[in-house]
Amino acid sequence: MPRVCALEVFRLVLPYGRRPESILVRLTDYGGMTGWGEVVDPDPKTWAYLEEGAGRALIGVDWEHPAELGDIPGGGAVDMACWDLWARMSGVPLSHALGGSRTSLTATVRIGAERNLDSLIARVNRHVCGGYAHVTLDVHPGWDIEPLRAVRRAYPALGIGVDARAAYTDAEALEALDAYAPSSIERPFVDLAAHADLQRRVAAPVLLDITSLAELAEAVASDAGRALLLRPAEVGSLDEVRRMHDLALAAGWEIACSGGRGAGLARAATVAVAGLPGCTLPCDVAEPPRSSQIVTPPVGASGGVVAVPLTQPGLGHTVDVVRVRRLARGSFAM
Repeated sequence: MPRVCALEVFRLVLPYGRRPESILVRLTDYGGMTGWGEVVDPDPKTWAYLEEGAGRALIGVDWEHPAELGDIPGGGAVDMACWDLWARMSGVPLSHALGGSRTSLTATVRIGAERNLDSLIARVNRHVCGGYAHVTLDVHPGWDIEPLRAVRRAYPALGIGVDARAAYTDAEALEALDAYAPSSIERPFVDLAAHADLQRRVAAPVLLDITSLAELAEAVASDAGRALLLRPAEVGSLDEVRRMHDLALAAGWEIACSGGRGAGLARAATVAVAGLPGCTLPCDVAEPPRSSQIVTPPVGASGGVVAVPLTQPGLGHTVDVVRVRRLARGSFAM
């Protein structure tokens, strides 16, 4: 039975890209076991919630399973740390604790819009030569049919998804993509009605970016798509993530897991979730560079495949605490 005696919180500014922020949480049990969690690009109020309520909700409290704890101040990072601690104390990998069975995952790599088709094909070629069997192309009005057609002609057997980033308003504009057999058409619109209209027109699954069980239930009921983009770091708890997976699986939807940002812990949780049986579409944990991570081994794809860590309990990665403290721009302990 876990019983937390100490809680530490670190605010990290990560050394890549636009220098995104993560908040890390470390929980320590009275027996000395630790569990880690991460929230990426947190809400401005998250730090205050952690300071004011997380310790009171957890320190000295007995619990049998993370699902018992309900809404904890500070949200996903604390929930992830509780699951990591519980799985470590139980001696099981987090993927198995959630119900996963896979040992490895097919990965996708996202490719932004290029200036011309030759540059696009060159980038795709580098990833194919690196072992990737699936790529996801960014598309937008004016850059959609041509890039997909060019990549399909160059690589007839390659898995290709397209990500529209809610840039469209008309289903008719995307209907022609179906002729080039995309594995999915990801988040094309803002509203569910437009997604449902597109799904009626195309054979490819429309992939919806959904972050709550209630929103997913509405999408399933309205036939708004046939695939779920599941981002564990954006959902309130791993228990809700698992329930979203179960609902999508029962509805016959495919699932793609995504979570490529952060310092490594959120990505490790994404890999654990992607081991669940319904997560059949390629997962996305490709960015940022491995050198930015604070975990060993780093989380990412090798030869287009992501290993699910099954030899160690919990998240399956060792946290470099020295590096965490070096990157921290603020911290507190209880």
